[in-house]
Amino acid sequence: MPIYKTLTVNEYTKVLIWKIEESLKELSEGIFMTKQSQQRVNQMKSDLHQKGFLSIRHLLKEIGYTDNDLEYDEYGKPHLKDGKYISITHSFTFCAIIFSEKQPVGIDIEKQRDKILKIAHKFTPIQEYRTIANTDALISKLTIVWGAKESLYKIYGKKSLLFRDHIYIEDFKFEDKKTTGEIRYKGETFLYNICFLEFEGFTCVYAF
Repeated sequence: MPIYKTLTVNEYTKVLIWKIEESLKELSEGIFMTKQSQQRVNQMKSDLHQKGFLSIRHLLKEIGYTDNDLEYDEYGKPHLKDGKYISITHSFTFCAIIFSEKQPVGIDIEKQRDKILKIAHKFTPIQEYRTIANTDALISKLTIVWGAKESLYKIYGKKSLLFRDHIYIEDFKFEDKKTTGEIRYKGETFLYNICFLEFEGFTCVYAF
């Protein structure tokens, strides 16, 4: 069960990405699951969701944790019981975590799809990107922006933020592989670093 990619963000933060190629039976082996988590898996109607849930537990194992070390708050945000920081994402055949010993983090994986063109106006001023003539490049850029905003939303961890009104992503060049983002809410501004990568038709964005 290979890890697809491991990224060292800094001395106390890392990203682990898993490509889901195993059967449910294979993914069920070698990991600990609480009774509550097992019930949750059993209630999932999609094999892909079940596999994503189990794959995340394998990634937890890679950083020295088990399912029992993970808990969710009232907003659904995951926390490690020892106070260190984690964020989780799953999209189709990929899942990932970002783990940090010292700072809040967020991560998102998205499949690059043209449907993002139809919803872009809901999360970002689309006119900012009208200069991009190539449709594939526009889809790629908008997917990065969405992933960046999703990552910051996960860091904030409450349901009150609006992507278009409260989360801002600094414009970027694809080759830079990074940018910055801000949460501006209730008179406060929080600045974060954002990095992104693309692989096999997917985009992964993480913030710290």
